[in-house]
Amino acid sequence: MVLQSAELNPALNKIMSDAQQDSLPVVLTLAGLDPSGGAGMQADIETIISMGVHAAAIATALTVQDSQRLYRFEAVDSLLIIEQARTILEDMPVDAIKIGMLGSVENIEAIHTILRDYPDIPVVLDPILAAGGGGEMSDEIAQDAMVDLLFPEVSLLTPNSIEARRLCPEADTLDACAEELQDMGCEFVLITGTHENTPQVHNTFYGNHRKLETFSWERLPHSYHGSGCTLSSAIAAMLAQGMEMFTAVHEAQEFTHEALQAAFRPGMGQHFPNRLFWARGEED
Repeated sequence: MVLQSAELNPALNKIMSDAQQDSLPVVLTLAGLDPSGGAGMQADIETIISMGVHAAAIATALTVQDSQRLYRFEAVDSLLIIEQARTILEDMPVDAIKIGMLGSVENIEAIHTILRDYPDIPVVLDPILAAGGGGEMSDEIAQDAMVDLLFPEVSLLTPNSIEARRLCPEADTLDACAEELQDMGCEFVLITGTHENTPQVHNTFYGNHRKLETFSWERLPHSYHGSGCTLSSAIAAMLAQGMEMFTAVHEAQEFTHEALQAAFRPGMGQHFPNRLFWARGEED
């Protein structure tokens, strides 16, 4: 008789255990497919790999976009997203989940069911409402569904200042926005300040219904496609390696700033973060 189960077969169980010990941490990312390679799923994969972590990726939407703007998108079938996510989660020890573009209300509902079944995995949500170069990615109905269904499951929310104000239209300051976002269920909030009219970029980190830290960074000269994806994915990769939230947030900002400093311009629009900046020699 052939034993089919690792539970019944000590030798197979040992092989699986050894394989898990030898494997890299895993981040599962759910995001839109950007054919330009600057943002979305490709940005997540590049960032996660650059952090020394394995990326398992599920496309939530197929987009038509380039370095200049988003032209249109089509959401992936929500049942397919559920099947893919459950297949990965049942096969690999996923250490963190990163969520970007959602695509549709149906996808939000599907992702909600997944997160409810895996409450111990930290979740980083980048609430993408519009593409950096222009083009809406989420309507009001989808935005409300995201708030109601996903925010209570989120470990860290990473809106830019425009997204924070859009999510909290009644709030009169970014501090008030962060308080309201925590009231909606988010455990931690990092509001980035690249869109603010300040000499430096100030990213502010909140938790326990108070401001925990403001990080200040040199304001770089260009407009960047995929900077938010890079930051949120880097945080997820740090969490997957076992870092606590504050350290993960700080280290991920360091990585993102270096990627932006090394940015390049492959098309006629925005610059792309060079998430593999470390792979090139100083002379390059």
